[in-house]
Amino acid sequence: MSLDLRLAVVATACWLACGILIALPGAAMWAAIGMWGGAVVVVAAGLALRSRRSLARSLALLCVCLAVSGVGAAAIAVVAPTRHPLALAQVARGARTVTAEIAVQSAPHASHGDSLGATQREQFTGTMRRVEYAGTLYRLSAPVLVFVPATGGAALQIGDVVEVRATVVALADEEETAFLVMAPETPTVSQAAPAWLAWANGLRERFSEATARLPGDGGDLLAGLAIGDVRQVSPVLDANMKASSLSHLTAVSGSNCAMIIGIVMLGGAALGLRRGVWVTLALVSLAGFVILVTPGPSVLRAAVMAVIVVASAAAGRPGRGVPALAAAVIALLVADPWMSRNYGFALSVLATAGLLVFARPLAGTLARLLPRTLATVIAVPLAAQLFCQPVLIMLNATIPLYGVAANMLAEPAAPLGTGFGLIACLLMPVLPGVAFAFAQVAWVPSAWIAAVARVTVSLPASNLPWLGGAAGVLVLTALTVLVLIVVFARNHPRARTLVTASTVMLLAFSGVYAGTLVGAPIGQARSIPSDWQIAACDIGQGDAVLVRSGTLHALVDVGPDPVPLAACLKTLGIARIDLLVLTHYDMDHVGGLQAVIGHVGTALVGRPETAKDERKVRALVDGGAHVVGAVRGDHGTLGALTWRVLWPRAGSRLMQTGNEGSVTVAFEGAGIRSIFLGDLDERAQEALLAAGGIGHVDVVKVAHHGSADQSERLYAALRATLGVISVGADNTYGHPTPRLLGILRTVGTRALRTDLSGMVMIAPASGGSGEALTVWTQRSASISPAPSVSPTPSASPSAVADSVTIARIGLSGDGLSRDEGGAWQHERAAGRGRPPTPRAKARSPSRSHSCHGMRCVPHRSCWSPAPSRCSPIVPFACCATA
Repeated sequence: MSLDLRLAVVATACWLACGILIALPGAAMWAAIGMWGGAVVVVAAGLALRSRRSLARSLALLCVCLAVSGVGAAAIAVVAPTRHPLALAQVARGARTVTAEIAVQSAPHASHGDSLGATQREQFTGTMRRVEYAGTLYRLSAPVLVFVPATGGAALQIGDVVEVRATVVALADEEETAFLVMAPETPTVSQAAPAWLAWANGLRERFSEATARLPGDGGDLLAGLAIGDVRQVSPVLDANMKASSLSHLTAVSGSNCAMIIGIVMLGGAALGLRRGVWVTLALVSLAGFVILVTPGPSVLRAAVMAVIVVASAAAGRPGRGVPALAAAVIALLVADPWMSRNYGFALSVLATAGLLVFARPLAGTLARLLPRTLATVIAVPLAAQLFCQPVLIMLNATIPLYGVAANMLAEPAAPLGTGFGLIACLLMPVLPGVAFAFAQVAWVPSAWIAAVARVTVSLPASNLPWLGGAAGVLVLTALTVLVLIVVFARNHPRARTLVTASTVMLLAFSGVYAGTLVGAPIGQARSIPSDWQIAACDIGQGDAVLVRSGTLHALVDVGPDPVPLAACLKTLGIARIDLLVLTHYDMDHVGGLQAVIGHVGTALVGRPETAKDERKVRALVDGGAHVVGAVRGDHGTLGALTWRVLWPRAGSRLMQTGNEGSVTVAFEGAGIRSIFLGDLDERAQEALLAAGGIGHVDVVKVAHHGSADQSERLYAALRATLGVISVGADNTYGHPTPRLLGILRTVGTRALRTDLSGMVMIAPASGGSGEALTVWTQRSASISPAPSVSPTPSASPSAVADSVTIARIGLSGDGLSRDEGGAWQHERAAGRGRPPTPRAKARSPSRSHSCHGMRCVPHRSCWSPAPSRCSPIVPFACCATA
């Protein structure tokens, strides 16, 4: 059966036009007029050349492409002013506080990452309808992402209309979200959700509460698999699902819509219902399902496509898959042109296209080598992955080696988990006991899927490196085209030369790529300095910096996510952290804690503020770590290195928590002096400088990812040779800021950025002679006095390393002061999991915390498994420090 791709060409043209013009909304109407004018010209040319049928057909197709693309352009011109009113954009640029009315579109969930510098926040999406500022009322209809305090969104439901005082930040025209709304206080509900949404909200809440009682990853995944509620999916589980190509099973996908329609249609046929009855039932069931699971891009695509197929069947003209998909794409893009840059929408469309276009011929090709059934089972996930991979490369520059196998194992369980889970959800209000029994049955396939993801990620070489950025997309797209040529043209005698050439190119590339995979790690391992002392992991927008002395390792912060931290530790061959420093409890500094739990000897931590912070400290204690509350004056050794805590000050009530209270630690020895500033702001940096003990260092870990809130006096006093900036690529906060880069340039400190260079490693050159530093970077990037504007380079498949030697500046500066005696030896006795208790001389109990019914002894304050009544925080065992 031949494929009708004419409407697919029209949909592609409309997609390209919308994707370009949403970044140029001011030109959208002129573009629409030009396209419609071009369509008229093409019609005239087609009429003049109608005797030449093949050319006339091509002109007709071009005319339709122009006309439909013009409709998409006109939609942008109409909608753009309501998304970004010019006057409101000017208010937003000033970061002023406004009063906004927002319709809630997603249930609030924990905000992973510290994008807003808060310890705990929740986020939800919504539509901003009104904004009031300085007595002026602005009316709009703009999609927004709202951040509220952790308890501020607990009672909010989808469909509620809320009022909130917040700071509004405008995003770029092409962004799907028009504004970020940052609210320091709890929103006020001004209008409750309508009944038809409240019904769905109640079902979701009951089902989510039931699945929360189920154990392990299976319980966490089930709500997302069945009804699209991903609030319980942990960052680790989410990362495992993505890395194993199973992310489409993390939440409800478009296939669930097809399943609902299929069940209703088969049921209607079995009951002998008339066509009009079962069509109505199918559409009503589909609408209810979309409301229940919330209309994400994949669900919307599948729902619109299903409506088109059902309508065609009801008219007695069964529609074909590719035209139905193309029509759905056109309809959705005209309704919301900003969907043209939505990754979820693109992946849903491409996966469906792969199944419709490529699965059958690929199965036929594989059947020449394998049994027909096995060939079909392999062809389905392989076709979807081949079509989706060019887009996936833009999100993560790796190839999931076992993705097809993981889908073969997990896909059969998905309908069972979804089906039984949906039944459980619908029965919750009327038969909760029976519903929970169905949920337990659904847990089995859900747990199986999560286990497949977990095992797949743990296999060797589970994700192969690839070119990043546009180059990676182009290379992978070219390879996909070669595969299509081999599969589709294999039976055409006149295409044998083309097929042969494509096969040869595929084999040649496979050989080169395999050689790169084998040789690159060897080359990278040989290029890494064996005596590195400082290594800044590339973990995105967050901090995770290692300090090494021989076989002992210290880690300052753990980043926002355990997955990239675990990968960094694995790359460096580090299995244990002898000294962990948690500067403060923002998620970009403690979110990856799970990667080191159970592998920490001693932890220096800041003061917990909330119950969530306490749980993190408790997790360290339960994992066998000796946890110490860090204050200025604490000191010790890590092998040949000495370390000293410079901030916060003991006994002070000011600047003890949050960014201002970041634990600041300095290391010295083996040829390098370094200081780690956490997220200290300018006020705290000035106080640190005033407290004394600050002198020349060789390496400074720049505070707060290079924000503008910095003290030039502190950096001038440090006179560091290198400034390490741990920052995420393409972050939306402008880090590192021009002000910080200018400060570094002024004081002569060279900037090293993880967003440009990937992992950064620093070693003393010439065996620690004190004359130079050796810098190794994972990706090619210039090491310079921090230009104000630097493009983000693409990641290379082999992570080519650069190594340069930099002359040290100002070696005669003051060293870091150091107390005599009381050194903390970070060396574990044989057969023990913890370092010995620090041998410190007795100090006067000028800072004392006593637990009721316990006697204080003169040693450092620390956290340990003491009775919980002793402290509202993780309890002090006892009590006296200077």
